[in-house]
Amino acid sequence: MAGLAGKTIFMSGGSRGIGLAIALKAAADGANVALIAKTAEPHPQLPGTVYTAAEEIVRAGGHALPVVGDIRFEDSVTDAVEQTVDRFGGIDIVINNASAINLSGTESLSMKAYDLMQNINTRGTFLVSKTCIPHLKQADNPHILTLSPPLNMSQHWFQNHAAYTIAKYGMSMCTLGMSAEFAADGIAVNSLWPRTLIATAAVQNLLGGDAAMARSRRPEIVADAAYEIVSRTARDTTGNFFIDDEVLAEAGMTDLSEYTYVEGAQLQQDIFLD
Repeated sequence: MAGLAGKTIFMSGGSRGIGLAIALKAAADGANVALIAKTAEPHPQLPGTVYTAAEEIVRAGGHALPVVGDIRFEDSVTDAVEQTVDRFGGIDIVINNASAINLSGTESLSMKAYDLMQNINTRGTFLVSKTCIPHLKQADNPHILTLSPPLNMSQHWFQNHAAYTIAKYGMSMCTLGMSAEFAADGIAVNSLWPRTLIATAAVQNLLGGDAAMARSRRPEIVADAAYEIVSRTARDTTGNFFIDDEVLAEAGMTDLSEYTYVEGAQLQQDIFLD
């Protein structure tokens, strides 16, 4: 085992999709993965729970700590972080993966939905990062990686779903600020975003069903890019808004056909990328 062997990852979400793919990639090295997620029971439209994810992590060769919790609440995050440190002795990597999406326009979006996106996306990212930072300061090569887009301020990305854009950009602004704030501590703080749609439950259920899935890449492309980022030297890798295929190209991986969800399909570029 090499790479992330013995490293401890604290991840928000991770029951399915991109988060689970990242966890399994790290687990293949023998990493410890703590997941804080709300999904304790199976959902009719969403595969997987925090417990089934933990089982997959163990089968992949890692060690897992599933924590049923809600990153909107400080006590829940604090408890999950304490459990992680008690179990594994520290935290090396934070993955801010949990996110809520609602692409409704201003007039049709309820304030409940607005608050949910703000509280999970922006506040949750801030809270998870803040709570883990004291432990990251003790790590040899500490990373915070947030699944959020480059800060593209084109009006086009605000006009149809201002609330979602604000919430998602809030995650990216945490990267922008914290990367500078904690540079002297050697903590790498970066964001990662996919070039194309990714075949997840959100794409299936919210963004176009099978037709959208056919224009997507598999979550493993983001997982492989995340692995490359958090394997780099932290002090030399901070304040970046990475795109998955660019990261893999830098690592010498230029043939990305293996990641296509439907062979030969025309891929659709993801939101927030011109």
